[in-house]
Amino acid sequence: MTETAARPATATAPQYDPRLTNEDLAPLKKQSWGSYNIFAFWMSDVHSVGGYVTAGSLFMLGLSSWQVLLALLIGIGIVNVFCNLVAKPSQVTGVPYPVICRASFGVLGANVPAIIRGLIAVAWYGIQTYLASAALNVVLLKLFPGLMPYADVQQYGFLGLPLLGWGSFAVLWLVQAAVFWTGMETIRRFIDFCGPAVYVVMFVLTGYLIHRAGWGAIDLSLGEVRHTGLASLPVMLGAIALVVSYFSGPMLNFGDFSRYGRSFAAVKRGNLLGLPVNFLLFSVLVVVTTSLTLPVFGELITDPVETVARVDSTFAILLGALTFTIATIGINIVANFISPAFDFSNVSPQRISWRAGGMIAAVGSVLITPWNLYNSPEVIHYTLEVLGAFIGPLFGVLIADYYLVRRQKVVVDDLFTMSPDGLYHYRKGYNPKAIAATAAGAIVAVVPVLVSALAGAAQYSWFIGMAVGLVVYTLASRRAR
Repeated sequence: MTETAARPATATAPQYDPRLTNEDLAPLKKQSWGSYNIFAFWMSDVHSVGGYVTAGSLFMLGLSSWQVLLALLIGIGIVNVFCNLVAKPSQVTGVPYPVICRASFGVLGANVPAIIRGLIAVAWYGIQTYLASAALNVVLLKLFPGLMPYADVQQYGFLGLPLLGWGSFAVLWLVQAAVFWTGMETIRRFIDFCGPAVYVVMFVLTGYLIHRAGWGAIDLSLGEVRHTGLASLPVMLGAIALVVSYFSGPMLNFGDFSRYGRSFAAVKRGNLLGLPVNFLLFSVLVVVTTSLTLPVFGELITDPVETVARVDSTFAILLGALTFTIATIGINIVANFISPAFDFSNVSPQRISWRAGGMIAAVGSVLITPWNLYNSPEVIHYTLEVLGAFIGPLFGVLIADYYLVRRQKVVVDDLFTMSPDGLYHYRKGYNPKAIAATAAGAIVAVVPVLVSALAGAAQYSWFIGMAVGLVVYTLASRRAR
């Protein structure tokens, strides 16, 4: 199958409508990222406190170690395939996720997926910043025990967060904003450092624990094997779904990064190294270090920062905890800062630049007081999971439009015109079929999340929404043609 993309010679063209164009959204003049840059992107995405806890939790499901590793391999293999599918349209055209969505949703309708993805990113941006600040608090309290009263929300608290928490959150908020503000090239260099740095700390930590406990203490099953035979199949399917769900956000807007790839082949190589190879290696390191905390410290510790804090060395504690904190900042910038920056800029390109879009997300992440959101499972359930149910249909519509309806043909100039003659103008700039398919997929996917009797299917909401969105959009589009 061949693909064509009528690209302008320069980043912007005179006929581009200013209501749809600015320097950040226009097609790139130069695409320079190689395989390592994509590989480092995924390392930053995986090598965080959240990635550590997620990988470790899979080994506590009551499955044997080989079943967990098989589920990991299948799940991350699915993510790899889907990321390649999402990557191609943006890499070929050189435009970010909200712009390529104009082909399916319309030049104005693309704001629907952009705002949905942006809101989800804002919520998770705040939560990840809070988790990183909590990791920083562990270090500060270990080094300066006198700060303990300021970590008590009852003594020095405001809006549910203690004074020390506010200080750590503010510092990390400013650091992330500063890195983001300097531009995409600085972000590229930052994530090139973050992922490998965590590997160094992980290997050193693993070596330290093996030295203390011995090789014989390693156990790849973090707990009793409770599921065998056919009874283990639903649990394995749940583990596969969990892996895909964990990556669903960055997977949807991966075009924001693949657009910088110098070739689609380079992007695919980076995905292969960063997803199946990297995630499996990191998961094995996680389960080894977690299992060794039991014989070394007398209890099973699933938080890497807490594990580092138990080491008998101030320097090791400082280095290890700060590395994990920096890595969490890395994933936050790439997964939850850049996405809303493009998404919100797409809403009003002349009023909202890429930097302004990112700062809107940053301010919004404070206003939602993410520490209260994270500490209330009910709120998370009825907000983030409901919004997350929309990610599957958005993915399904994007893939169906590019591969099944348009056969990989995109005319870039028409992505930036408000002319009624443009290919992607549809009805006053909106494509009713894409919006209807998204709504249908989201409604079907969100029902198991909200209805307790169907709770068993809630973990598959992404797959349900994606399948419904893809099928409905494909059938509607082909019938119209």
